[in-house]
Amino acid sequence: MYDGTMDAYPDILTIGKLIGDPARAAMLVALLDGRSRPASELAWIAHVSRPAASAHLSKLEEGGLLEVASEGRYRYYRLKNAEVGQALETLARIAPPATVGSLRTSEELASLRFARICYDHLAGYVGVCLTQAFLVKQWLLDQGQDYDITEAGIHGFEDMGISVEVARRTRRAFAYPCRDWSENQPHLAGALGAALFKLLGDLGWVDRAYAKRTVQLTDTGRHKLSQLLEIDLEQPGNASNLLTP
Repeated sequence: MYDGTMDAYPDILTIGKLIGDPARAAMLVALLDGRSRPASELAWIAHVSRPAASAHLSKLEEGGLLEVASEGRYRYYRLKNAEVGQALETLARIAPPATVGSLRTSEELASLRFARICYDHLAGYVGVCLTQAFLVKQWLLDQGQDYDITEAGIHGFEDMGISVEVARRTRRAFAYPCRDWSENQPHLAGALGAALFKLLGDLGWVDRAYAKRTVQLTDTGRHKLSQLLEIDLEQPGNASNLLTP
């Protein structure tokens, strides 16, 4: 007998309908890198006309998945917040794998698995490996829903160039695990994860392409991170096997 539970549950059907359209799904995935993009670029990505793109984007904005900022006569769209990005990353974990029908697709998938942007923090093989190193070195403690930072972690991140106090003062969760769809293990999200990714970019240890979510680990970054965290980033593989004894 129906007990009325669905009537009291949040309306997941509305979100499902929003994400379920191919054009809107393509736009959301494109925005997973945390950047803002104009409607014209999102129309090209989704293979739809400008008017159709505007209609799709309006629905996503009204549904609470996107936010928009106007600059002159242009409107730029981005994901509403980190929670939307995390929800999309979670859906990717349970979705059927991509069909690899060409060498180009295979190479792009390999790049995504190695290192990519998840809203504003580092994901993929490299992101998971760094997070595991922070746990092994006991800079972070896994508390289930969140990570606690230790005194060693405060000193470690500060020595890298991250102000832990500034990260704590932001209006968002400080540090928590975000389950990685390609590694099926957590990478570091939250204000601390965002600060880490920004630092890696500022130092030139990672390089992000404008049009893609993929992130390149530079030779300097590979060497410095391997040395600092005592991990092996030379051979891509399962991140659970990367920590050196």
